[in-house]
Amino acid sequence: MKDVFIGVMIPFIGTSLGAACVFFMREKLSKNIERALMGFAAGVMVAASIWSLILPALEQCEGLGRMSFLPAAAGFWIGIVFLLLLDNLIPHLHLNSDQAEGIHAGLKKTTMLVLAVTLHNIPEGMAVGVVYAGLAAGTAGISKTAALALAIGIAIQNFPEGAIISMPLRAEGESRVKAFRDGVLSGIVEPVGALITVAASRLIVPAMPYLLSFAAGAMLYVVVEELIPEMSEGEHSNVGTVLFAAGFSIMMALDVALG
Repeated sequence: MKDVFIGVMIPFIGTSLGAACVFFMREKLSKNIERALMGFAAGVMVAASIWSLILPALEQCEGLGRMSFLPAAAGFWIGIVFLLLLDNLIPHLHLNSDQAEGIHAGLKKTTMLVLAVTLHNIPEGMAVGVVYAGLAAGTAGISKTAALALAIGIAIQNFPEGAIISMPLRAEGESRVKAFRDGVLSGIVEPVGALITVAASRLIVPAMPYLLSFAAGAMLYVVVEELIPEMSEGEHSNVGTVLFAAGFSIMMALDVALG
């Protein structure tokens, strides 16, 4: 269980280190840096969805023959619909936007910025939790190195997300300490959700293909709905695209090398 606990905490550490950038960087990120961070995070999430989630889900259903795609496809669409519902229910505000989404709740701008990143982190926590639940059960065919690869990949992706939340909060007038605190808190949903998932590992394993692809669908929803549009908005630039490719390559290499 020690390895499992360390594994589910690794992504949270990535968020916390990213949030700590508020102590060392100027108060506002340049547009190109924002694009680069968004693109990198999107690339990691897409590669993690494919290599760490969808492909293992398909492999676990090989016994179904030509219908082996059905559990993965079903889980994928459930993940999409789940995030679509959260996106329309949770009040949140995206970076560089003045129009809040979700149910109107009269919350402060800074609170809704934190909720936007927290929304990003829900599927990532699910992904890590499902993989480590399979590892803890020992019957899902998931190796320790494969689970570690996903945790490290999500942590790498969380580093820029931590900076993306803490730096704008500082620019909105929060102190560095409060901006760091809120950046850290935006990522707390990941280890909490992951540990709950691991605790229910014996119940989860029979539905593992569905849950792996569910997490993939939820992550890809975030990429297409939020990260890619945010990395492409404003004046044309290829920075986000290049960093997307870099993030994708790094996550792919991690999964293949450690998986």
